[in-house]
Formats: sequence, C-alpha cells, structure tokens
Amino acid sequence: MVGAAGGLAAEPDGPGAREGLPSLVPLPVSVEERSGAEFALDADTGVRTEAGSAEARRVGEHLAEILRRSTGYPVPVSDASPTDTSGIQLLLADADPVVGEQGYQLDTSPDGVTIRAEHAAGLFSGVQTLRQLLPPEVESATVTDADWTVPGVSITDYPRFGHRSVMLDVARHFHPVEHVKHYIDQAARYKVNHLHLHLTDDQGWRIQIDSWPRLTTYGGSTQVGGGPGGYFTKDDYREIVEYAAERHITVVPEIDMPGHTNAALASYAELNCDGIAPPLRTDIEVGYSSLCVDLPLTYEFVADVIRELAELTPGPYIHIGGDEADATTDEDYALFMSRVIPIVEENGKQVMGWHEIANTDIPTDAVPQFWSTSTSHEGVRAAAERGAKVLMSPANKTYLDHKYDATTQLGLQWAGFVEVRDTYEWDPGTHVEGVSESSILGVESPLFTETIVTTDDMEYMAFPRLPSVAEVGWTQAEARDWDDFRLRLAGQAAHWEVLDLNFYRSPQIPWPDAEHPPGTCSAPAWSATEVYLGGDVVSHAGREWTAKWWTRGEQPGTTGEWGVWRDEGSC
Repeated sequence: MVGAAGGLAAEPDGPGAREGLPSLVPLPVSVEERSGAEFALDADTGVRTEAGSAEARRVGEHLAEILRRSTGYPVPVSDASPTDTSGIQLLLADADPVVGEQGYQLDTSPDGVTIRAEHAAGLFSGVQTLRQLLPPEVESATVTDADWTVPGVSITDYPRFGHRSVMLDVARHFHPVEHVKHYIDQAARYKVNHLHLHLTDDQGWRIQIDSWPRLTTYGGSTQVGGGPGGYFTKDDYREIVEYAAERHITVVPEIDMPGHTNAALASYAELNCDGIAPPLRTDIEVGYSSLCVDLPLTYEFVADVIRELAELTPGPYIHIGGDEADATTDEDYALFMSRVIPIVEENGKQVMGWHEIANTDIPTDAVPQFWSTSTSHEGVRAAAERGAKVLMSPANKTYLDHKYDATTQLGLQWAGFVEVRDTYEWDPGTHVEGVSESSILGVESPLFTETIVTTDDMEYMAFPRLPSVAEVGWTQAEARDWDDFRLRLAGQAAHWEVLDLNFYRSPQIPWPDAEHPPGTCSAPAWSATEVYLGGDVVSHAGREWTAKWWTRGEQPGTTGEWGVWRDEGSC
C-alpha cells in the first residue's frame, strides 16, 4: 500500500497488522508493495556485503548478530558475488543517486532482500527498516519461533535533514557506559545519527581531564540529590565513541560554559574570581555559576579541557554550552565567547552551543542550538542570515525530560507538558521566524536527567517521543500526517514489548493489547480523561462508553480515580 506523498499508509484493520505491510517509523519517502516478492529467512540465509568494503562488512555483521540472536540461524557473512544474489545483500553500487549520503533502496524478491546505498550509513539505515519489516520477535534476546517473512516491497528512502540527534545528560545524574550504550541502541533503530553527551554541569563533571584531575575525583563525586556520582575515564569515553560509530552515530561532547560550571569551580578554588571554592551542589537550580571571565587562568583551563576532549573526539563538533549564563554580564559573555570559540577552532573542531551563543559574533560555521519555547530569536535569525546552520530543539516540542501530563511521576514542566502529538506536529523548517529550511542543520531531542536515574526512567521518558522527533527529522514534510503516524507508532509497541522497553502508553495512541491484538479491531475513535465512577461504563459527551482499556492496561482500583478510557470501536 502506498500512502499519500508516496508514504506507507497504515493498514485499515489496525496498527501494526501483519496482513500486509508493517508500520514503519520513520516513514520512508516511497514504498511500493510487490505481490509475490516476499522473502522468508531460513537456516540457509546469509548476509552478503560489498566486496572490499570494511564498512559494509561491519553493517552486515551487525545485522547478522541481531538475526542469529533471535532466529537461531547461523547467518554467515560473506562477500557479495554477481553470480549469487540469494540471501540479504548489502551493496554499495548502483543505488539511485537520489538517496544521497544517508539514504538507501530496499527491494525484496523470493530469493532475498537487496539493500543498496552510496555509503555505509545508508546501508545501516536500510538495515533498521528491514528490522521493522520483520516480525517483532526479531528483537528477541533469545531464540524464538516466528514467521521470518519479509513482505514484498520496493522502498526508496532518504532523510529530510542530515543531522538527527539525541542528547543524553550524564551530569545531573551520572549514567555509566552500559546505560549510554543502551540509549545508543534504541536511538539507532530510528535512524538517529548523532549523540550529544552533556558531560558537565553544576552538579557534576563526568569526563577525565588529565591536566585537571580534581574535576572528576572531586567535581564528579556527587549528583542531583546526593549519591556517589561518577565519571567516564578516557577509555570509557573512547568505548562510547567507538560503540556509537559502529551504529553510524557521531558523538558530540558538551562542556557547558561559562555558566553551569559549579562542579569545576568547586574543584579548583583558583578558577574563582575571589579564589574561594564554592561547595558542591546537588540541587537543580540554574544560572548562579560562572567562570571568571577576567582571569587568565580561565582560558588556560578551557584550552586544556578542549584540547584533551578534541583528541578523544573524532567527530567535527565540540559543544560549548553557553545557556543560562545569568551570573555573567552580556559584555563578559561576549568577551568570553570571543576567546573560547577560537580555542575550539584551533583544535580542529566546529563550535556548537545553545542558542545564546548567537547573541555574540559567532563564525558562520558555528551551530546555535535553538531550545526556546518562543518562535523568534533575533540573534539566531541574524546568524542564519550570515550563513550559520541552526540545530532545532525547541523545548516544548523536543525535550524528552518533560512530563507528558500532570500525572507523570518523572520529569520537569517549565516548558509545559509535552505529549506525543506536541513532538510531532511542528515543522523545523518554519518554526523560527526568519530562519528558513535551508538554514536548518537538523533536529535534536534532549533528555536532561534531573529526575532520570535508571534505564527504565530513560526509556519511559524517551518512548514514544524519541521516534516521533526522529520522524520529524527524517521524513519529508509533505508526507507527515498525525493521524497516520499515531497508527504507525502504535505498531511499534510490539517491538518495544519484545525489547522489554518501559514505554509510556500515551492516550493519544491507539495501542494494541493482549485482549485486542493487532488486526482484530478498528482504531479507537475516541479517547478522553474521565473520573472513574465505578462499574464498567463511563459517560462522555452524552454517550456511554465501555470501560475496557486503562492507561497502562489495568482496571482502576478505586472510584474517583482519574484515568483514560477508550471506546472498544468495533472489537
């Protein structure tokens, strides 16, 4: 089925239905259903990659590892051959040039699946689509029985924006290497290709700097609410960078300055204008700290930190923060940036920073990251007019650390509640006045961790909103439609359940459940928040509705409890 604008339409008999094409997120540019071209994996299926390409081989090994784990098949990986086109082919030749650096073509036949791309990043994106075309059991950590059939399709796909990012804050609450890897894996499945690591803040310094060792041993010794904190050694950081690169994700490290620096100021008294170190902080207040702009040692400190971090970071960017520097005057802020930005450039990196950096005379290759809840900013507009690219992260659209609604136990709400629809129904290319699509580098969804302690917390706040923002960054603007997306997103739930992800069952999404499996009922036509009055019926808008689906799949415990009820539809 080909939807409007060439996109994949949802199946009419319910989200995620296997009678036809599975729900794909992000939505591809075009999908053509091909009858008779289905391919069934079996014990003889292998992965064949472009001969002579180490990068294609790595993508093939990544796919084979996933398939071996869930199917139990051996899935050997070998060089592709023009005389044997069976199995899964990952090729770097003869792709339509329209796919560009990150796109791909995926075609099935009874003999196999062929993914073509111009670069390995495109092959990797095609593999993520293949995972969604397979049954959800493909995500199983153990061997399981399933119908390993890929539907007959021909897909051409490429992203709207080349930079699609998630941000993980490890400063407010420290998250060890394994947590970061887990987050990378979940983001990669939705074609995210950058990881912004927020490494320092008032509550903790999380990256080893040899020339300033107390930054971690003392400045990294606590976190929000107290606790042991922690930090990444240089080897830890290298491990994260390498792991991300294997999934075609580039790490963008952030050292926040001149504000959000209490952990550094507490670690070294000499970095303070008065020579007195403040105490470590474990609250979540902002705007009170600042490096000493007039102190020569400040710039020696910054130069050491940037040099050591640049040596560890193969990606092009270093993020210098720059937000909420309320303790720094505008004049001092401009002076600080005029000294620090050249330090980053001298170390061979491009500057990225929160949009406040655009209030100064930034170079045209510097990237301001727009986080405001407004839709205008004179500095950002002027920077874009001079040729700068803008990374879009409006807090009321993309911040994954914000509460979904008033009942959400985790998260903040200074930018308001951020439900799934909020993260989807906005356009990066028109969002900021005077900043056209040609000036947009891409889209990022930040996850600050003032309230995020465990991987369960991370998952609950990121899903289902992370895939929503990922589609905003990948899918062409004219192909996006909320009513279609909510059905496709619901179809992802089966994959998340196999992965044991702790996702939020937003009342805006018609999730399938065990009582109403995919394909057995129409999508619910109505949802609303009501007070439970007892019994099995609620009344709304003059109609009675059978109370079947509680927000988290449970019946409410007491009368007077708030919850979300959904019409059974035609189940």
